[in-house]
Amino acid sequence: MGQNSGRKNGGSRGRRPSIILPPRDERDQPDAKRRRKKKKAARRAKKEDVDVDGDSTSSNVKTGAETALVKTNGPLVDFEGLSRPSFGTQERRKETAEGAALRLERMKGAVRTLLECVGEDPNREGLLATPQRYAKAMLDFTKGYQEDISDIVNGAIFQEGHNEMVIVKDIDVYSLCEHHLVPFMGKMHIGYIPNNAVIGISKLPRIAEMFARRLQIQERLTKDVANAIFEVLAPQGVGVVMESSHLCTVMRGVQKAGSTTITSCVLGCFERREKTRNEFLSLIGVNRR
Repeated sequence: MGQNSGRKNGGSRGRRPSIILPPRDERDQPDAKRRRKKKKAARRAKKEDVDVDGDSTSSNVKTGAETALVKTNGPLVDFEGLSRPSFGTQERRKETAEGAALRLERMKGAVRTLLECVGEDPNREGLLATPQRYAKAMLDFTKGYQEDISDIVNGAIFQEGHNEMVIVKDIDVYSLCEHHLVPFMGKMHIGYIPNNAVIGISKLPRIAEMFARRLQIQERLTKDVANAIFEVLAPQGVGVVMESSHLCTVMRGVQKAGSTTITSCVLGCFERREKTRNEFLSLIGVNRR
């Protein structure tokens, strides 16, 4: 008994007893580790899409301000007819006589400063009245900020059942380039196909004039006119083409006096139908040049 016991004890000292280990946790398995890493990476990526305030920064999600901005920059004709990017200029339309006088004085002071900065003496005889003259001229050049579409159209839309193309071409247009504040000038051709309603024929040149009498670039001016007509008249289609010469490329820069810039904007059936578009271009003479 003692012998057996000793042998048994000796045996227990000589070899490791048989122990049944609990099953390994599934999380310790290699495939489980991979899954765990993937989950962590997914959580990390999700966290990166959320800023410190908990607001999503994903490009697919817009905040209220961003949504308002998108809506604001939508149509080119806003509710006051001033057009993007001219928001904030409404005060000129609602200005009092006192406010207009103050604006003129501020502009005169700015012109005097410019004259001094180019090395001139604004007090010499030839320049004494220049600040006032230039300020008044600039206000006239930009009088389009004081007008809106409703004032120009003034109810002159008539239900005539006419559905053939209407064109007013060779409209003289003068505007100021917003980059250098020097003029660009040329001809604008406007055509539309009514959807039963027609607009007073004199209104088309006046709409062109309103948008031209603002700080502009030719590309936007062309679109402004086309979108305004499309919005107020709801025709089947509108086409606007402008040909002009820019003094910023004649007097400075490349100094190419004979260059002409042509821009166009076609909407509705003018955009969808090549035949309609070609008819318009042919009638205004573009295809024959």
